[in-house]
Amino acid sequence: MHKYNRQMTTQDLSYLDCNCFAIRQAARFVSQLYERHVSQAGVTAAQFTLLAAIHRRPGVTMADLADAMVMERTTLVRALKPLQRDGLVTAAQQDASTRAVALSLSDAGKKTLGEASLRWRDAQREFEDKFGRERAGELRKSLLELTSAE
Repeated sequence: MHKYNRQMTTQDLSYLDCNCFAIRQAARFVSQLYERHVSQAGVTAAQFTLLAAIHRRPGVTMADLADAMVMERTTLVRALKPLQRDGLVTAAQQDASTRAVALSLSDAGKKTLGEASLRWRDAQREFEDKFGRERAGELRKSLLELTSAE
Protein backbone atom coordinates (compact mmCIF):
# COMPACT_ATOMS: atom_id res chain seq x y z
CA MET A 1 0.00 0.00 0.00
CA HIS A 2 1.33 3.40 -0.91
CA LYS A 3 2.22 5.49 2.14
CA TYR A 4 -0.33 8.18 1.21
CA ASN A 5 -3.17 5.68 0.84
CA ARG A 6 -2.95 4.23 4.33
CA GLN A 7 -4.81 5.68 7.27
CA MET A 8 -2.92 8.15 9.40
CA THR A 9 -2.21 6.97 12.93
CA THR A 10 -1.28 8.94 16.02
CA GLN A 11 2.31 7.86 15.39
CA ASP A 12 2.24 9.84 12.15
CA LEU A 13 1.29 13.06 13.94
CA SER A 14 3.73 15.36 15.62
CA TYR A 15 3.28 18.35 17.86
CA LEU A 16 3.77 20.45 14.73
CA ASP A 17 0.41 19.10 13.51
CA CYS A 18 -1.32 20.22 16.72
CA ASN A 19 -3.57 23.27 16.42
CA CYS A 20 -3.34 23.92 20.14
CA PHE A 21 0.46 23.89 20.08
CA ALA A 22 0.62 26.29 17.12
CA ILE A 23 -1.93 28.69 18.62
CA ARG A 24 -0.30 28.68 22.07
CA GLN A 25 3.16 29.22 20.58
CA ALA A 26 1.87 32.10 18.46
CA ALA A 27 -0.01 33.54 21.45
CA ARG A 28 3.20 33.56 23.52
CA PHE A 29 5.08 35.30 20.70
CA VAL A 30 2.36 37.91 20.19
CA SER A 31 1.93 38.43 23.94
CA GLN A 32 5.66 39.09 24.32
CA LEU A 33 5.56 41.62 21.48
CA TYR A 34 2.64 43.51 23.05
CA GLU A 35 4.11 43.21 26.56
CA ARG A 36 7.29 44.90 25.36
CA HIS A 37 5.25 47.91 24.27
CA VAL A 38 2.42 48.32 26.80
CA SER A 39 4.68 47.60 29.77
CA GLN A 40 6.15 51.06 29.15
CA ALA A 41 2.82 52.38 30.47
CA GLY A 42 3.07 50.22 33.60
CA VAL A 43 0.57 47.49 32.67
CA THR A 44 0.73 44.03 31.18
CA ALA A 45 -0.92 43.14 27.88
CA ALA A 46 -3.62 41.24 29.79
CA GLN A 47 -4.26 44.23 32.06
CA PHE A 48 -4.46 46.50 29.02
CA THR A 49 -7.19 44.34 27.48
CA LEU A 50 -9.14 44.42 30.75
CA LEU A 51 -8.83 48.20 31.04
CA ALA A 52 -9.95 48.61 27.42
CA ALA A 53 -12.92 46.26 27.88
CA ILE A 54 -14.08 48.08 31.03
CA HIS A 55 -13.64 51.43 29.30
CA ARG A 56 -15.85 50.27 26.41
CA ARG A 57 -18.59 49.20 28.85
CA PRO A 58 -18.43 51.30 32.04
CA GLY A 59 -20.40 49.61 34.79
CA VAL A 60 -19.96 46.14 33.27
CA THR A 61 -20.52 43.36 35.77
CA MET A 62 -17.80 40.86 36.56
CA ALA A 63 -19.93 38.07 35.12
CA ASP A 64 -20.46 39.90 31.83
CA LEU A 65 -16.80 40.87 31.61
CA ALA A 66 -15.71 37.29 32.28
CA ASP A 67 -18.00 36.11 29.47
CA ALA A 68 -16.75 38.79 27.09
CA MET A 69 -13.12 37.94 27.87
CA VAL A 70 -13.74 34.17 27.72
CA MET A 71 -12.34 33.84 31.25
CA GLU A 72 -13.39 31.98 34.36
CA ARG A 73 -14.79 34.41 36.91
CA THR A 74 -12.19 33.42 39.53
CA THR A 75 -9.40 34.09 37.01
CA LEU A 76 -10.91 37.50 36.28
CA VAL A 77 -11.10 38.34 39.98
CA ARG A 78 -7.38 37.51 40.37
CA ALA A 79 -6.52 39.57 37.26
CA LEU A 80 -8.49 42.58 38.51
CA LYS A 81 -6.91 42.65 42.00
CA PRO A 82 -3.72 44.51 40.99
CA LEU A 83 -5.75 46.98 38.90
CA GLN A 84 -8.00 47.68 41.88
CA ARG A 85 -5.05 47.80 44.29
CA ASP A 86 -3.32 50.37 42.05
CA GLY A 87 -6.49 52.46 41.87
CA LEU A 88 -7.10 51.94 38.14
CA VAL A 89 -10.38 50.01 38.41
CA THR A 90 -13.23 50.60 40.84
CA ALA A 91 -15.82 48.00 41.81
CA ALA A 92 -19.16 48.87 43.34
CA GLN A 93 -22.21 46.79 44.16
CA GLN A 94 -24.89 47.57 41.56
CA ASP A 95 -27.71 47.76 44.07
CA ALA A 96 -28.82 46.25 47.36
CA SER A 97 -30.99 43.62 45.68
CA THR A 98 -28.09 41.95 43.86
CA ARG A 99 -24.58 40.75 44.52
CA ALA A 100 -23.49 41.90 41.05
CA VAL A 101 -20.45 44.17 41.06
CA ALA A 102 -20.12 46.93 38.46
CA LEU A 103 -16.63 47.79 37.23
CA SER A 104 -15.42 51.19 36.04
CA LEU A 105 -12.14 52.92 35.37
CA SER A 106 -10.96 55.56 37.80
CA ASP A 107 -9.40 58.76 36.49
CA ALA A 108 -6.00 57.12 36.99
CA GLY A 109 -7.26 54.09 35.06
CA LYS A 110 -8.38 56.28 32.16
CA LYS A 111 -5.00 58.03 32.13
CA THR A 112 -3.12 54.71 32.20
CA LEU A 113 -5.32 53.34 29.44
CA GLY A 114 -4.60 56.43 27.33
CA GLU A 115 -0.84 55.99 27.76
CA ALA A 116 -1.02 52.26 27.16
CA SER A 117 -3.16 52.80 24.05
CA LEU A 118 -0.34 54.77 22.45
CA ARG A 119 2.06 51.89 23.17
CA TRP A 120 -0.55 49.37 21.97
CA ARG A 121 -0.72 51.18 18.62
CA ASP A 122 3.05 50.74 18.31
CA ALA A 123 2.68 47.01 19.04
CA GLN A 124 -0.17 46.72 16.57
CA ARG A 125 1.92 48.44 13.88
CA GLU A 126 4.93 46.19 14.59
CA PHE A 127 2.79 43.05 14.37
CA GLU A 128 1.14 44.15 11.14
CA ASP A 129 4.51 45.11 9.62
CA LYS A 130 5.80 41.60 10.35
CA PHE A 131 2.65 39.63 9.55
CA GLY A 132 0.95 41.83 6.98
CA ARG A 133 -1.98 44.14 7.60
CA GLU A 134 -4.48 42.17 5.53
CA ARG A 135 -3.41 38.81 6.98
CA ALA A 136 -3.63 40.27 10.49
CA GLY A 137 -7.19 41.40 9.81
CA GLU A 138 -8.13 37.97 8.49
CA LEU A 139 -6.50 36.30 11.49
CA ARG A 140 -8.40 38.51 13.96
CA LYS A 141 -11.66 37.81 12.16
CA SER A 142 -11.08 34.04 12.21
CA LEU A 143 -10.06 33.96 15.86
CA LEU A 144 -13.00 36.13 16.95
CA GLU A 145 -15.36 33.87 14.99
CA LEU A 146 -13.90 30.89 16.81
CA THR A 147 -14.42 32.38 20.27
CA SER A 148 -17.92 33.64 19.51
CA ALA A 149 -19.05 30.30 18.05
CA GLU A 150 -20.11 28.89 21.43
